[in-house]
Amino acid sequence: MNIEQARFNMIEQQIRPWEVLDQSVLALLAIVRREDFVPPAYKALAFVDTELPLREGGARGQSMFSPRLEARLLQDLAVARHEQVLEIGAGSGHMAALLAHKAQQVTSFEIVPELARMAESNLRRAGVMNARVVEGDGSRGLPEESPFDVILLSGSVAVVPQHLLEQLKPGGRLAAIVGFEPIMRATLVTRLGDDEYRHVELFDTIAPRLLGFDEPTRFRF
Repeated sequence: MNIEQARFNMIEQQIRPWEVLDQSVLALLAIVRREDFVPPAYKALAFVDTELPLREGGARGQSMFSPRLEARLLQDLAVARHEQVLEIGAGSGHMAALLAHKAQQVTSFEIVPELARMAESNLRRAGVMNARVVEGDGSRGLPEESPFDVILLSGSVAVVPQHLLEQLKPGGRLAAIVGFEPIMRATLVTRLGDDEYRHVELFDTIAPRLLGFDEPTRFRF
């Protein structure tokens, strides 16, 4: 496989047509080597438009976002160089690497020990020094280091917890995939004031659940 041709095709045929037109994001996707963050068993699929399991047999449903989903979230969060970012769900570390190239500092939680080690190793090997992986349950956020400019939930949740929104600075943004299958929506929440938030639904998608978050009871009739 011609790696660089595959990368070019990923950007031009998957990502750009999905309304990702920010040149800084497109350039970043050409720089950060996605294939270095994909588990060895799935390296041949690194540039395919699909989610990838993060280990053989699956890590309790955890997976790596498709390239176009990562790109769209990165574009819509519009991370600036001076900003502090909290990610919940490090996975392989690829999204943390992308965020780190845009931000001042990234802290990424990962609840599965094996994946936390993988993400940390991948980031160090890629030379990303302004991102750290914290092993543990990130569902409560990181109140002792808040407020943050950006919070990204790298997986789906039934609802966005209020305590995470309260860890945003005024003007801060939180992105999450919210809802229940078969209908989930990528949602961007911006903190406008102490108790004022703007919610914007960006697009429909599906993603595995983040571990550690409450799951409301759903009644079936």
